[in-house]
Amino acid sequence: MTNTITYQNVHNLFKLNGFHLNRNDLCRVAYSFIKEGDEYEKSVGDFVLDWFDNKSYLELNTSGTTGTPKIIRIEKQAMVNSAIATGDFFDLQPGDKALHCLPTKYIAGKMMFVRSFILGLDIDFVAPSSHPMLKNDTKYDFVAMVPLQAQNSLAELNNVKKMIVGGAKMNNALEKGLSKLKTQVYETYGMTETITHIAAKKIGEKAFSVLPNIKIAKDDRNCLVIDAPKISEEAIVTNDLVELVGENQFVFLGRIDNVINSGGVKLIPEKIEDKLSSKIQSRFFVTGIQDADLGEKLVLVIEGENQTLEDNIFDGLDKYEKPKEVFYVAKFSETENGKLKRKEILESI
Repeated sequence: MTNTITYQNVHNLFKLNGFHLNRNDLCRVAYSFIKEGDEYEKSVGDFVLDWFDNKSYLELNTSGTTGTPKIIRIEKQAMVNSAIATGDFFDLQPGDKALHCLPTKYIAGKMMFVRSFILGLDIDFVAPSSHPMLKNDTKYDFVAMVPLQAQNSLAELNNVKKMIVGGAKMNNALEKGLSKLKTQVYETYGMTETITHIAAKKIGEKAFSVLPNIKIAKDDRNCLVIDAPKISEEAIVTNDLVELVGENQFVFLGRIDNVINSGGVKLIPEKIEDKLSSKIQSRFFVTGIQDADLGEKLVLVIEGENQTLEDNIFDGLDKYEKPKEVFYVAKFSETENGKLKRKEILESI
């Protein structure tokens, strides 16, 4: 299938906001967006013209999952291959109705368009707001959101058949809310280097399952190594600590760059946060700060006003996992995807 489908193809069932568009139509719409559109439409126009130019690749900014953020080249054919793998994994069919509500300047937003061109989706394209389904009662087969959008759309999501949530980790409260819906909701794992997700898991499940044509392994740091020949010529070495479950599944444990060395004991913040997630209603995270005795001491940072915590809040934690101090920050700074800017937040304490 990938031999016959190239990035120059536009599926004959592809629709944008209700209109059948071919490649020439799309380029005309792109010029119009760039000339007269809102900011989010201009970035779509730029992407469409870049996609249909005579270069075989796009240049994208990485998020830093595999190291320092940088600009990388990604082959358009690899993006097509990724779109086909997503279509196979989620059983997307030509003519399926989809909602595009992500910023197109990031890989996830770009890939929603690529999937639409290639798989023949009927896509509604809206501004990437925090309430993307407000006053929208359309029924959708497939939607992609970041956690904040999903949280704000709980009332409308019964109109959605399948949804993927990525960009940042979902908290327990959101998982609980989503699990009550009839919608099939998947959390995704991926990064710019892997051309958005290479694995997904239904909410409530522990392990991610990889998409077709993906192989996984661990390096000597216990970090995930991804072999995806149809997406990247070289193996992708991540900084994500994982536990492998068979050949095709893994459990994400945390980021190796977040690991705290407190008095010689290595602590994984994400593991501790998971244990605390049902006990703290506000957004929070744990991290290490410099300490004369321990080298680094574990602290808890909570968003909002100072509050009195329950005496038993740390009961489920191991001896070394209990925070030595609690800080409160009025408002967490975050990326557009909803990822917390931990360093920036710490500097404000």
